[in-house]
Amino acid sequence: MSTTTSARVSWFDESTEMPVIEQRARQLDSFVQTMADGKVEASELKAQEARLVALMKEIEPKLDDALHAKVTQLLCELTAYDLMQIIYTIQQAKPKTKFKG
Repeated sequence: MSTTTSARVSWFDESTEMPVIEQRARQLDSFVQTMADGKVEASELKAQEARLVALMKEIEPKLDDALHAKVTQLLCELTAYDLMQIIYTIQQAKPKTKFKG
């Protein structure tokens, strides 16, 4: 999947109502290339930040105040969701028993 598409793609799975943004993000060329070696380099993170900021700067001025507020809330909720998923995954990966040596 390229970073630009012309057809509208839903943000959630119609049958489960679960968000699919993460799945779509995993298909971005930039993500696939970054993850090819299994690690994220500082330069790759900086490049992703630059793509994000450029897109935000392009889109933000096009939004009226009401839509801007909703999109801002959406971005914050999405970020919180992603952070919670990461923390939950890390917590689930921790050993369930303590070492008693």
